[in-house]
Amino acid sequence: MSRKYLIAGNWKMNKTATETVDLIKEINSTVGSQTNVQVCVCPPFTSLAKASELVDQSEVLLGAQNMCAQPSGAYTGEISAEMLRDLYVSFVILGHSERRQFYGETNESVNKKVLAAVENNLKPIYCIGETLEEREAGQTLDIVRSQVREGLENFPANAIDSLVVAYEPVWAIGTGKTATDEMAQEVHADIRKVLVEMFGDSAASTVRILYGGSMKPENAAGLLSQPDVDGGLIGGASLTSRAFSGIVEAALAG
Repeated sequence: MSRKYLIAGNWKMNKTATETVDLIKEINSTVGSQTNVQVCVCPPFTSLAKASELVDQSEVLLGAQNMCAQPSGAYTGEISAEMLRDLYVSFVILGHSERRQFYGETNESVNKKVLAAVENNLKPIYCIGETLEEREAGQTLDIVRSQVREGLENFPANAIDSLVVAYEPVWAIGTGKTATDEMAQEVHADIRKVLVEMFGDSAASTVRILYGGSMKPENAAGLLSQPDVDGGLIGGASLTSRAFSGIVEAALAG
């Protein structure tokens, strides 16, 4: 199964709406016209409306960084799937380790968001990964397997082609440390094995599994050369068009 690379930029809590304009214009001009690699930017909520107008001028897709599992109502400060769809958002990042660490999200709570996203025609980028303590204790695969099974429980098999999984070793996020190509492939292959158990060979072969731990232009080619690494969820390197486009170009070369 040939899976198109996806390079998604997670801007986190960076860039004002004004700064968003400049960055997306630069991304549009460098990698926004090609279609061989899927490119997605995920700015903060306050920039989504402006970003939606700008990506409409290119092949770049729009993603959000979070959403509420509830469709509407008295949930102060939350954003619904319908609100995202109204801005032509395609992807939504769910279960990022920072959400788990700082805001108490769990496999169970993120599962509700994943199901709400797919019910509303949003493509969830479901994030999983182990801490440094868990890796040093030899628990990596156990942790990741449970995150896959619990976070994707009851995921509709007929919508499996809309699912994206992002493996982000927590110890490599924003630290400059990166899993070796072989370490990343080992975990990605195991994730796909669990997806096969849950959804079958054919369905699991369509799911893109992104690597998300300090990928940058210098290490992108090696990581993307691995058979089960289907792209990247990019943090710090997504905040400049030069670095982000460099990763996209590495994917194009692969």
